Amino acid sequence: MVEHILYSFRRCPYAMRARLALSASGIRYEVREVRLSKKPEELIAASSKGTVPVLQRSDGVVIDESLAIMRWALAENDPQGWLERDGPALIDANDTAFKHDLDRYKYPDRHGSDPTAHRDNGLGFLRQLEARLARHEQLCGNAPGLADAAIMPFVRQFAAVDPSWFATLPLSKVKAWLAQHLASEAFERIMFRLPPWSPGDVPVIVNGGPS
Repeated sequence: MVEHILYSFRRCPYAMRARLALSASGIRYEVREVRLSKKPEELIAASSKGTVPVLQRSDGVVIDESLAIMRWALAENDPQGWLERDGPALIDANDTAFKHDLDRYKYPDRHGSDPTAHRDNGLGFLRQLEARLARHEQLCGNAPGLADAAIMPFVRQFAAVDPSWFATLPLSKVKAWLAQHLASEAFERIMFRLPPWSPGDVPVIVNGGPS
């Protein structure tokens, strides 16, 4: 049987959210860990963008956008009802303005940016999340959904830039929400460590966890 193939990078937030949705859906796939400094030719052949995640489905169709991978997987099987707790506008705000500020806060030398200004801009988005979480336990209801899985990896990255500063923020709901997701079995399942993939390697099959 030909497996779906996911080209991934463990620490990439886009790849994290794709793996979270694939895990939640129970879809079986082969994972290929990519070294971003030396991308395999097979990844480039599948998607000329050369970025992760890329899902090469068993029918040959290639999906090279993380949200599209999430929504495809959950359309196939969504036992926890994640699609009922989507949040397209909120996810778009995460993927555009917040990601823009996150990159310029985390990598000021690369972007020639003022990290404090972009940190403060990003804080505005976190305050929006805080307000939502004051109304219910997760971003779009009282149970985790697609919006939580899509946004959490980026909040995780923001918090990790300066943990001491993040700890001082009056964002108790966001901090508790982030800590809950980071300590969850769902997150643990998708954060497995693998060496970079090379042609000829024994396939690593994932169906909840690598085997």
